[in-house]
Amino acid sequence: MKYMMLINLGSEARDWKTLPKDDQAKVAAAWQEFNQTPGITPGNQLQPPETATTVRVQDGRTLTTDGPFVETKEALDGYFILEADDLDAAIEVASRVPAAAMGGAIEVRPIVEW
Repeated sequence: MKYMMLINLGSEARDWKTLPKDDQAKVAAAWQEFNQTPGITPGNQLQPPETATTVRVQDGRTLTTDGPFVETKEALDGYFILEADDLDAAIEVASRVPAAAMGGAIEVRPIVEW
């Protein structure tokens, strides 16, 4: 089964520039190693939520709003795709995402396959 892993870095990892250089190097190495895990299709890191534009269509008109529509404490910072045997295997992989140990969270969501 395929899972979309939605990454919330958390404030510590999101504030990358304030981390000591040694910690930055450890986190970067952990991500490089993590991306070699079988079944992972690496995704991308996203720009901060305030750079987003939300698009809606109402009465045939396209409406845009700067930033996310709702305030949230957990923002989507990145993602990757995982092919795993089951949810337990996906949870194990999610627990190894470096951000998960730095105050972040990983949402594990099954992908609908047609």
